[in-house]
Amino acid sequence: MRTFTLAELAAHVGGAVVGDAGRRVEGIKTLEDAGPQHLSFYHNRRYLQAAVASKAGALLVADAGPFPGRDLLVCRDPYAALAALLELLHPAARPAAGVHPAAVVAASARIGAGAAVGPHAVVGERAVVGDGAVIGAGCVLGDDVEVGEGTVLHPHVVIEPRCRVGARCILHAGVVLGSDGFGFATVAGVHRKVPQVGIVVIEDDVELGANVCVDRAALGETRIGRGTKVDNLVQVAHNVTVGEHSLLVSQSGISGSTRLGHHVVMAGQSGAVGHITLGDGTVVTAKTGVTQDTPAGAMVSGFPSRPHKEWLRATANLFTLDELRRRVKKLEETVRLLGGKS
Repeated sequence: MRTFTLAELAAHVGGAVVGDAGRRVEGIKTLEDAGPQHLSFYHNRRYLQAAVASKAGALLVADAGPFPGRDLLVCRDPYAALAALLELLHPAARPAAGVHPAAVVAASARIGAGAAVGPHAVVGERAVVGDGAVIGAGCVLGDDVEVGEGTVLHPHVVIEPRCRVGARCILHAGVVLGSDGFGFATVAGVHRKVPQVGIVVIEDDVELGANVCVDRAALGETRIGRGTKVDNLVQVAHNVTVGEHSLLVSQSGISGSTRLGHHVVMAGQSGAVGHITLGDGTVVTAKTGVTQDTPAGAMVSGFPSRPHKEWLRATANLFTLDELRRRVKKLEETVRLLGGKS
């Protein structure tokens, strides 16, 4: 097992050492589980006591103040530093390059240099797998699919025909790209399927969590922009466009033909109806239903969605209604008595 000194770790992330720069670190663990050979991580005041009590040999922190006498790695942004250090100290295992004997790869498919195709994977006609890509066990790539260089598909990912995935993407287990969009024409009470003949395009550096579904377009493209990160169990409907570097949190959903600008955040269990536009930098809070366009930089809450501060005021007023009811009832009784005297 390779170990690093605190000085080496600090140089890797542009941080500074307080204490013993020569202390050797062999891994990163939680505050509760770390021992003298480990680095741990403190970033939230809620865990201050746990950090003080931790047996970790060193702590990754933003401020050395609360930890006198401890060996520390101090960084301006500890969370970003943690990401870099986890990659260094706990590198991801990677399968050996090559096509597993149990995989089924069409003769017309192209597998790039250093790519790995796992057991029981299926790669269709004319599909292209980029250099260094990983196609996990049981994945299915339809005809004419393209997967970019360095992209990793975890087990049982399905990419339907003609869809495209960019470079350095991560698709977790169970992702489905290119399933049919939900399009039906109802005539005389009968739902007739409208063929979905478009594709899905996933741009570079996108990560899709487990069981994410992105529907193919009815016509044209459903597109997820570069650098966007999508949590587990998210639904993206046909002809949706998600802008660059957006965040879609678990169980959120976007209806057909809606457009999200760049750096949009949709929190857990939020949703957007179809055929609207969410402006750049919009934040949709948890369980919110967006029913109309939002301007750039908006923050919206509730159903139907309202500006967040307006929703907070309305919610606060809701919890005063019982007291208001009692006061009105008392006033009504007073008025009745006064009326009787007159």
